[in-house]
Amino acid sequence: MAAQPVSRVVRRVLRAGVRSCSSGAPVTQPCPGEPVVEVLSRPRPFLGEHAAPFSAFLTDSFGRRHSYLRISLTERCNLRCQYCMPEEGVPLTPKADLLTTEEILTLARLFVKEGVDKIRLTGGEPLIRPDVVDIVAQLRQLEGLRTIGITTNGINLARLLPQLQKAGLSAINVSLDTLVPAKFEFIVRRKGFHKVMEGIHKAIELGYSPVKVNCVVMRGLNEDELLDFVALTEGLPLDVRFIEYMPFDGNKWNFKKMVSYKEMLDTLRQQWPELEKLPEEESSTAKAFKIPGFRGQVSFITSMSEHFCGTCNRLRITADGNLKVCLFGNSEVSLRDHLRAGASEEELLRVIGAAVGRKKRQHAELFLMRQDSPPALPSTFRNSLRVQVLRHRVSFSSQMVTLWKGGGVPQAPLVAQRWLGSSLPQRHFSSHLDSDANPKCLSPTEPQAPAASSGPLPDSDQLTHVDTEGRMAMVDVGRKPDTERVAMASAVVLLGPVAFKLIQENQLKKGDALAVAQLAGIQAAKLTSQLIPLCHHVALSHVQVQLELDRTRHAAVIQASCRARGPTGVEMEALTSAAVAALALYDMCKAVSRDIVLAEIKLVSKTGGQRGDFHRT
Repeated sequence: MAAQPVSRVVRRVLRAGVRSCSSGAPVTQPCPGEPVVEVLSRPRPFLGEHAAPFSAFLTDSFGRRHSYLRISLTERCNLRCQYCMPEEGVPLTPKADLLTTEEILTLARLFVKEGVDKIRLTGGEPLIRPDVVDIVAQLRQLEGLRTIGITTNGINLARLLPQLQKAGLSAINVSLDTLVPAKFEFIVRRKGFHKVMEGIHKAIELGYSPVKVNCVVMRGLNEDELLDFVALTEGLPLDVRFIEYMPFDGNKWNFKKMVSYKEMLDTLRQQWPELEKLPEEESSTAKAFKIPGFRGQVSFITSMSEHFCGTCNRLRITADGNLKVCLFGNSEVSLRDHLRAGASEEELLRVIGAAVGRKKRQHAELFLMRQDSPPALPSTFRNSLRVQVLRHRVSFSSQMVTLWKGGGVPQAPLVAQRWLGSSLPQRHFSSHLDSDANPKCLSPTEPQAPAASSGPLPDSDQLTHVDTEGRMAMVDVGRKPDTERVAMASAVVLLGPVAFKLIQENQLKKGDALAVAQLAGIQAAKLTSQLIPLCHHVALSHVQVQLELDRTRHAAVIQASCRARGPTGVEMEALTSAAVAALALYDMCKAVSRDIVLAEIKLVSKTGGQRGDFHRT
């Protein structure tokens, strides 16, 4: 089963860093005479019961008591997750309009006084705020506050967690959508997989139990890793929480990308039929399950398929001080403005109470799309979808294990699209990452101008990979000078009208074919020397893979370019990239049609070698 190799690798890496004292006991079991490290997931002794009845200001018209407050410490984030925001980021609120530390603590103090007993710090990425440790320490002093949690992407967690634990942090949620380093970098457009895993390890080491791992499940992207995530709970105190893909501003939500709770549960039961449901906690958003004998558990956040609005007890304060009574609602009221206008505590409570009183029974407008069969999406919605999903099939061989441990992952590709007419979109893919390129990831990719011809290369009178006796031989490049080498190759995949239409509308059941082909081409370029026996290993400095749909031929045109500085050329890397991208596209479409032709795989241009440049007319 595919789950086992990945989980064993991850468990091995996590456990490798567990320190032991001289007695051999793990760090969570201190040596005799050492102070005991308190496990902060239990209630702290300084926190007491509520001294007064629950506040009417935090109780809505449906009787829901809001005892859980989420406070965003910042709008900034050090990742650029594809389902969350564009690569260039989002417009940020001026610093003067954001809540100050004192304003955050003033509001927190007021909410706790009225009955809030759990506060979670969020973002953006909360751990990039410089005074996050101080904020936690001051929240700890609020009488009646039982839990101080944080939701983080984990990049800075290992470094800050010891200080946060000492300050009073009692619960940790880490966002992690894949266990594949290359896919991680594709999703978040940044490096950092190993830092996240180090942060999870550090949380376990310091005694947090469970450490919650939030995984947004997206069809065609990571639903093939469900079993791998669950297998981690066998030996680690994790609560892996699978979250149904939800719409947010800018993520171009598509019903067909959502994997429902029931579908995920069916997948898990096929592997572990003994999976048992745990009792649901009051106001919990999660449906929890456990495999007998496993140390951790699995949960599902069913925001889309089975909403939990009826028991919602959550309120949110944004980084600029707006109170949101529903994550999906657009209604907000500025507590910051009232604070800065000198409002008294009673006036603030009236504003808060009025907002809570207007909270709807449920976010009904989103559930119009909750049907057993996906609805037909309007063409304007469908044509505006941002191409961003891939299905990444990885063989977890020793090669992938090496990549996992060493961080050798491909650069995250940019994605672009443009239109040919009002109804038929022409989809373009580009992994171009030059610093002088347009940074906006939704900018159209300009077509390549036809290359000028500089004439054919002179013919060679012998094959370079054959010795004088006709035996294969690898060329010795040790004495050749290092020069800048660039090569471009192309390929055409003749899809036929059926497969072409499905790709154009991004409706293939296996996922986004163009995104898969793009990533396959990038990986192939990096692995050329392992595929072509007599090729030298080349340290590529850049790989670019573009795919364009040609509706006149019902074809996909692939263009791959590679760059490196060294003693040998990169034309084989470019050719391998184009060819494997074409093969990946065939694989994605073969269930629809086997009448697909791979054609015109050729070198387009090559520069930097001793034999001169080559440009095909």
